[in-house]
Amino acid sequence: MRACCIYAVRMSAASSSAPARSASSSLKRPPAAERVYTHIKEAVLDRRYEGGTLLTEGDLADAVGVSRTPVREALLRLEVEGLIKLYPKKGALVLAVSAQEIKDVVETRLLVEEFAARKAVPASPRLIERLEQLLEEQRRLAEAGDLAAVAVTDRCFHAEIVKHAGNEILSRLYDQLRDRQLRMGVAVMEAHPGRIEANITEHGELLEAIRAGDADGAALVVRRHVGRVRELVRGEER
Repeated sequence: MRACCIYAVRMSAASSSAPARSASSSLKRPPAAERVYTHIKEAVLDRRYEGGTLLTEGDLADAVGVSRTPVREALLRLEVEGLIKLYPKKGALVLAVSAQEIKDVVETRLLVEEFAARKAVPASPRLIERLEQLLEEQRRLAEAGDLAAVAVTDRCFHAEIVKHAGNEILSRLYDQLRDRQLRMGVAVMEAHPGRIEANITEHGELLEAIRAGDADGAALVVRRHVGRVRELVRGEER
């Protein structure tokens, strides 16, 4: 499975059977600070820790089973990434998604993804096969009600097209949007459950346009599809 879906695999592994957990426990555990970082970041991205939540070092240390020192290291790292704001002697505030952030992410996505959709045409059989797999996976996860994993697969679908455009600089730029995209994706699906099926339908339309070699049609689908994110996160859906 591709790197962009590692997060989904990790989320699914949390609900695996006890024997599987027992087998994996024999493997070397990540450093304490890395475990805290992963715990907080996943909770922020799937909105178990929503914007405005105040996190304390003590609670986080208890949740992960570590001392406070690695908690401080993880929080400093997450502050640099823009997910939290540290307040000395109080804790860490999970930052809400701002209107400006939404605007910036959507504008960047449109610039990158419209270009990538055009460049993906004519599509290779490998790209078509991969998009088909991701679309089917998204349908399965939606039926299971796993919003965090649906958001990851949604992001993977678009990232696959960007990667196949063949521009490494744009691919790296797009990767930098990953966390923000996942967080916004979960927020949209929680607030507008009907959007889950609409996303899957629009992904199907994008796949068909690429399969048909219709570069203009693919760019148009991307423009409509990504543009809806800004409206929905702002609560502007009519």
